Amino acid sequence: MPTFKSVLASRLNYPCTVLDSKFTFKDFVPLDLSPQNKDLQKLDISSSKELHIYIWNYKKLNNAKIAFGGYLEKRKIYQRSAYFNETASSERNIHLGIDLWLDADSDIFAPINGRVHSFKNNTNFGDYGPTIILEHSIDGFSFFTLYGHLSESSLVGLKEGQWIEKGMPFATLGDASVNGDYPPHLHFQIILDIKDFKGDYPGVCSSLDVDYYQQNCPDPDLILKLK
Repeated sequence: MPTFKSVLASRLNYPCTVLDSKFTFKDFVPLDLSPQNKDLQKLDISSSKELHIYIWNYKKLNNAKIAFGGYLEKRKIYQRSAYFNETASSERNIHLGIDLWLDADSDIFAPINGRVHSFKNNTNFGDYGPTIILEHSIDGFSFFTLYGHLSESSLVGLKEGQWIEKGMPFATLGDASVNGDYPPHLHFQIILDIKDFKGDYPGVCSSLDVDYYQQNCPDPDLILKLK
């Protein structure tokens, strides 16, 4: 019996971009935001400005326009927000999507055909900010893709059920003033069972829950194919 991963591998055997097609593989560079990155130990990670300077300098040093990565990466940056730290034992610090770090106002494109499942402005400190979730179906498999840290204008005029064609620009990136206080980036995540969530879904989990979320939120590189 085919699995979700095998269906994507056979049907999407090419990169499905969420960014402008003008970008090529040479424009991307992997980025490590884990505690193992010693450069981060020199930064005040509570400051989105410092992190912005670090990431944009990193891209420049690597002749890249987009830094990417983060799936199942443990990060300290979430310690700045009580939203992710209800208790020490349940600290949410394991990232469930792939981040694409590039300039605010950059267009975001649908990687495959889908419909708007839901959208919401998640305004907690450190949260997604404006967020859109699309619903897709391939060979009988229904699943969802989440786009976080968008601009507020991305939600204007949007309707649940609205058809979004592959390759269609449907959102733009927000800046730190609206995106949860981060340098501009897209959080892209796959979700298999979204339950009752609307316009939101955990993008970071605790080590206590990582086995479940790893199964329910497979690697977005199944679609992006950046690695």
